[in-house]
Amino acid sequence: MEMIESTLHINVTAVQENWRALHAMSGSDVETGAVVKADGYGLGAARISLILRQAGVRSFFVAQMGEGVELRSALGDDCTIYILTGHLPGGAPNLKRSALTPILNSAEQFARHMSQCPDLPFALQLDTGMNRLGMEPREFASIRESAMRAGPVLVMSHLACAEEPGHGMNATQLNEFRLLTEGLQVRRSLSATGGILLGEGYHFDLTRPGIGMFGGLPFAAARPVISLDIPVIQHRIVKPGEAVGYGADWVADSTRNIATISAGYADGIFRHLGPGAVFYSGDRPCPVVGRISMDLITVDISDLEKTPESLQLLGPNCSVDQFAEAAGTIGHEVLTVLGSRYRKNYFKSD
Repeated sequence: MEMIESTLHINVTAVQENWRALHAMSGSDVETGAVVKADGYGLGAARISLILRQAGVRSFFVAQMGEGVELRSALGDDCTIYILTGHLPGGAPNLKRSALTPILNSAEQFARHMSQCPDLPFALQLDTGMNRLGMEPREFASIRESAMRAGPVLVMSHLACAEEPGHGMNATQLNEFRLLTEGLQVRRSLSATGGILLGEGYHFDLTRPGIGMFGGLPFAAARPVISLDIPVIQHRIVKPGEAVGYGADWVADSTRNIATISAGYADGIFRHLGPGAVFYSGDRPCPVVGRISMDLITVDISDLEKTPESLQLLGPNCSVDQFAEAAGTIGHEVLTVLGSRYRKNYFKSD
């Protein structure tokens, strides 16, 4: 008998089609890369990157050095892997060994790279108003001439409010980026998913979609990518007046059939949702009762004709972004905290 496990189903066809749609929006003269940091937004960076490479991606972006090393091992040599945190102290051996391209965020990082890896390609990040990462205009001016002589392969910045098309910061940052990079003979990149949706003026030479590839907002037209099924491991009849779960917070007001399922906040199902969360058996909603525990959740299945083998949290009845809204967060966080204990089922669809 096949063992039933908590399973995160990942539609690889949808990932590819979402990337292709964003690539088409970027324009035929623009390269479309892929951001696969945080283990490919929790979906498995190595597997997702191989899938995206089949679709045509040749530039990948990760946050940390270790992510880049693992990705190089999975992808081989025929792609560029950018490290968003740049060249940190002690990073030179891995940069050289894995042929990684750091995105230098300060004059200090530029000096370090020139002294330790002068023959290794690099990119530059400019701060155009987000005040998070990258060189501010004065700092960039101090190294601009020497940096251009050294020959960066890319100059980039990042938009703070791209998911709000009408926000004034978008135009402000666009103008600042143009001003800082005017006359540079180097490829430029400003837009992730939200920037792609802002239009051609934001695209420059390379775009960097992330969340949109995985079915999340702001790319509302994206195909859904994931669903999550969690097995029922026990069920019991709870009588009126009996409590369920830690703290005895939930007390039955009538006879109820309560299922215990094999997942919890250690698996990225936020504890604070508690009874506000809903699972599904087909199209039938089944509300959570009591507190969400580390490894277990109790769900009211009284309205079902029989006890199901599993219940679904994410899927046709609850998208990543709908779940995120209920949790008071964003789809990015939902995906990246789903945890490592789910079995990943990668599949293709028509």
